Amino acid sequence: MTFRQLLIPLLLSTAALNAQSRSWKSADGQRSIQGEFLKRDSSSVTIVRADRKSVSIPVDQLHPDDRTWLDANHPLKPASTAPQTEAPVEAPPKGAVFDKLQFGDDRDTVLTKLKASKFVEMTTDETFIGRSGLNGVFRTKQKVGEMDAVLYFDWTDSNQLKEITLQTEALPASDLAAKLTPCWKQFIELLSSLQGKAVVGDTALRISSIPEGAFSPTHLWKLDPIGSAQLGAAREGDKYQVVVRFSKDEVKPVELP
Repeated sequence: MTFRQLLIPLLLSTAALNAQSRSWKSADGQRSIQGEFLKRDSSSVTIVRADRKSVSIPVDQLHPDDRTWLDANHPLKPASTAPQTEAPVEAPPKGAVFDKLQFGDDRDTVLTKLKASKFVEMTTDETFIGRSGLNGVFRTKQKVGEMDAVLYFDWTDSNQLKEITLQTEALPASDLAAKLTPCWKQFIELLSSLQGKAVVGDTALRISSIPEGAFSPTHLWKLDPIGSAQLGAAREGDKYQVVVRFSKDEVKPVELP
């Protein structure tokens, strides 16, 4: 006989000794049955008699003492809710500007938050950040109007975040209708859902009058508790890009013609 063949009967006999055989009484206390607890659910309990046969007893037919013993020794598990396919979205901290970034964060804090973000991803090896800085390193994981948006930052003299800019790739004017405008419209929807109605908003993305190297905003939102968000387009040579700029400064609204 092998060691495994000897071990199995020993484990079974030990389990039998440790099993708690008890007397289960009827609700009126007039009848009883001896048996070991096996399992239970919300409506019944199953016990094993001395002859090793299983018996299922409705819980409402048990004596109150037995029900108390059941709840104390084998309580029901709480009803499970529908399984979650995604982790619940964590609310951003008060005063968050983009994702969890806040005005006043230092560079290390910004890097830590971006690396943990569910909305942006790093586009280069982290070892290059020390030499190149954070500008252009992170982009949105999901396209906005079929376009990627890359993040750029501006800092105070004391190394505190004062501005965040999202900008798309630069495209020729011929892509205004097919790519630039759909991206611009989706940014309007996103920012309006987060910040409410824009203080100023144009009805169309107009790029023909943008000077070289300039940013021309079409929309303005006030941020809570401080700051402003602007949406518009910028020009690089003969190409244009959609731009969102979050600034700690309060931008005064300018009425559009």
